[in-house]
Amino acid sequence: MNVQRKGQLVELIGEQPKVGLAAPDFTLPNLEDQQIKLSDLAGQPVLISVVPDIDTRVCSLQTKRFNQEAAAVTGVHFLTISNNTKEEQASWCAAEGVDMQILRDEQGKFGAAYGLFIPEMNHLARAIFVIDKEGQLVYEAISAEISEEPDYQAALAAAKAAR
Repeated sequence: MNVQRKGQLVELIGEQPKVGLAAPDFTLPNLEDQQIKLSDLAGQPVLISVVPDIDTRVCSLQTKRFNQEAAAVTGVHFLTISNNTKEEQASWCAAEGVDMQILRDEQGKFGAAYGLFIPEMNHLARAIFVIDKEGQLVYEAISAEISEEPDYQAALAAAKAAR
């Protein structure tokens, strides 16, 4: 699959998961170095917000928006995933007052499992996934242009409907 970065085509490596099938399981560390496993979150829907680089404008806007929603929406786990380092994520969260669950994919395991890694940028593509209580993927949006904000309302509607 290809997406664009400021109008230039870039290739995603791997296969993206399909709506209607089981979401690929993953285990990633959070800022407290706890291992968060997707399958451990079963029983509640999960909204996964994937950002290429937490230190950029659109990624910052996306993460802050879902941080606000996480505080307001009950019954949904909100996760943000980037392949930034722990130090980069922690510094950004402290500066922006974000306290939602931030996971890091420094080893590229999530990127491989979800087909989101862009080798020429060494970052993940911008995407949102919603997984229902049973672990089935019910919403997927991989941004065709990674420098643009995603459709927050569609993702939130899917997460709320999955409760």
